[in-house]
Amino acid sequence: MLGGETLEILVGTEGDSLPLMDINASETEASELWDYVLVADRCTQRNPRQVQRRQQFLEELERKGFCYKVREDQEKVFFGIRADNGIFDRYCRLLVQPEDTAPRGELARLTSIPATTRIRIVNFVLNSKTAAGDRLQDLVKDGVFEAGFPLHKGEEDLKKKWARWRTMFQEQPVGDIRNYFGEKVALYFAWLGWYTYMLVPAALVGLVVFLSGFAHFEASQISREICAAHDIYICPRSDHNPTYHRLSETCAFAKLTHLFDNEGTVLFAIFMALWATVFLELWKRERACVVLQWDLYGWDEDEEDMALGLTDSPDYQLRLHQHSYLRSAVVFLLSLLMICFMIGMAHLLVVSRVVASALFSSALPFLGERVTTAVVVTGALVHYVSILIMTKINKCVALKLCDFEKPRTFSERERTFTLRFFILQFFAHFSSLIYIAFILGRINGHPGKSVRLAGLWKLEECHLSGCMMDLFVQMATIMGLKQTLSNCMEYLRPWLAHKCRSMRAMSQDPELRHWQHNYRLNPVNTFSLFDEFMEMMIQYGFTTIFVAAFPLAPLLALFSNLVEIRLDAIKMVRLQRRLVPRKAKDIGTWLQVLEIIGVLAVIANGMVIAFTSEFIPRVVYKYRYGPCRQGAHPAVDCLTGYVNHSLSVFYTKDFQDPVKIEGSENVTECRYRDYGTTQNSSFTEQSWFLLAIRLAFLILFEHVALCIKLIAAWFVPDVPQSVKNEVLKKKYQRLWLKSSSPKSTDV
Repeated sequence: MLGGETLEILVGTEGDSLPLMDINASETEASELWDYVLVADRCTQRNPRQVQRRQQFLEELERKGFCYKVREDQEKVFFGIRADNGIFDRYCRLLVQPEDTAPRGELARLTSIPATTRIRIVNFVLNSKTAAGDRLQDLVKDGVFEAGFPLHKGEEDLKKKWARWRTMFQEQPVGDIRNYFGEKVALYFAWLGWYTYMLVPAALVGLVVFLSGFAHFEASQISREICAAHDIYICPRSDHNPTYHRLSETCAFAKLTHLFDNEGTVLFAIFMALWATVFLELWKRERACVVLQWDLYGWDEDEEDMALGLTDSPDYQLRLHQHSYLRSAVVFLLSLLMICFMIGMAHLLVVSRVVASALFSSALPFLGERVTTAVVVTGALVHYVSILIMTKINKCVALKLCDFEKPRTFSERERTFTLRFFILQFFAHFSSLIYIAFILGRINGHPGKSVRLAGLWKLEECHLSGCMMDLFVQMATIMGLKQTLSNCMEYLRPWLAHKCRSMRAMSQDPELRHWQHNYRLNPVNTFSLFDEFMEMMIQYGFTTIFVAAFPLAPLLALFSNLVEIRLDAIKMVRLQRRLVPRKAKDIGTWLQVLEIIGVLAVIANGMVIAFTSEFIPRVVYKYRYGPCRQGAHPAVDCLTGYVNHSLSVFYTKDFQDPVKIEGSENVTECRYRDYGTTQNSSFTEQSWFLLAIRLAFLILFEHVALCIKLIAAWFVPDVPQSVKNEVLKKKYQRLWLKSSSPKSTDV
């Protein structure tokens, strides 16, 4: 830039279809004709090596039929890139596309090719290797270029109809999203919208189950017995400030536990297993209808990749599928090692909870039995922070494992990476929940003979109201933080970054100002859409896998998704550079992930009800030990005496040092949650019978739920008959035209 004027250079091929006078006629109109913009720092102009590599890259583009225009401001050098229409003609000849029927003529070809197709082809060519072995992403990594991106053009419609908060409850314009961002992004929002819509019945049923607990908030026999148990003392649960507490002190927690640990929990878990299957089957039908409208029903991904390769270079060499048992074995072993590391992280979380319990008990004695709740909340916060850290580590590990396997195409690489990353993320997110649901409080020993960590600290125990309370708090804390803090950061970070960049001076020239505006938007990468999908998959896991412990999860997910859709829309249209459109006819590997989560949900919820909830012990007591074992009595509640029955007795004289326990002089026996004998706390016949019933229920529940899933999947066809008939008609019409046209048949 000299004397405040913008330096402007146009370079093009001789036979290019865009004359110079058209560009200079109107800067605003001309800016609409550029497919891509590359940006370099002006400081690199002083580096001869970088200037040479940049010039070689641009000359290579010229030979492929591109023209470019150079514009500068005080800090950056901008290169507007446009491809000759001959490139797109080659692509159209290779694939049967609707554009083939467009009338001849240069202007007609230019307007008939969708902008998404142009951008996709240009991006593929730019990221293909040149004669010097450079790709655009390599040049960006080496600092030759700072960035490269397609321009936002014609997005005003989406801003009005989609990317604003006032349209939160309106239907998404999926067709317009497809025309602007491509099929892959459009399918993501179509799936997200369908998922949100299907969450409505799940949220309503979960809310009813939760509120049904309020109907019996005061009427629950178990809560009444706990609140009236003033003469029952609980054995000390901590080494620091050990004391006996009356069972009646847990009255409030007992009532709260009944809100989500009642008879409706089992029915809700079965309902959610059925819901997950119906949701997936109906989504497959919805996808089939959408894809048919887009004329992509018979589209082939491999054929698309080969067409792009031949469009870029006639010398394109097909890369065949490869498989190496050695590589697969190495990847498998490394994945197992990483999973073991994640399990080790879960053990560290356990240690942190044990240490936190000891610290809280000694430093904050006034908390009393509320120490357990404080430890659970603290553990959930620590786990949330570990999730944030491990997400970055998991992404790097999954990428390295994926590259080691040497996938054939970008799509294959994405599928492999998706599975690797999801498995690691699953263990990162759900390890603490698995520990609380199935391990916490079950390996602690018994009073007088407690299991200790490193021989010093007692292992953490479940809440006095049961492990369901701990699981509920953990679920609510992690899911609440994920849906609130994560969403806030997801929006505020790009919004603030964009505001800071927008404070710089803009050029008076309309075209350069348009390029500057796009450059100052937040950068995107190949993981931008992937991260959105992964976030939704983890949320779907929380909504289904441990939903028996947190019936409000679907409701929380529903509210979160209503906000998430608009957040993503505003980010993509207003705050981020334009994503490179990609073609797709389904959501790919994510559908397999959803099916895996559905199966895990059946197994996990069955185990939660069988081993974590008090449902099975209550049913066994009703029909084997309670007052109704010989038949129901209208005047007697069948759970009368359950609390006393479910607590084991321990004589305080058997403590190694009973004098140090506060209040021990007036207490001869204390109670703890288990079915042990009074003499040596060993398992009784009743405890073995209860274990057998738990296992029998688990097997029955999983078989019933899985059978319901299979029946629902069979009953609801993946593809609607109307779609099948439409495809059949198109095939018939194509064959009929060939049979009735001898000339076309001869050709």
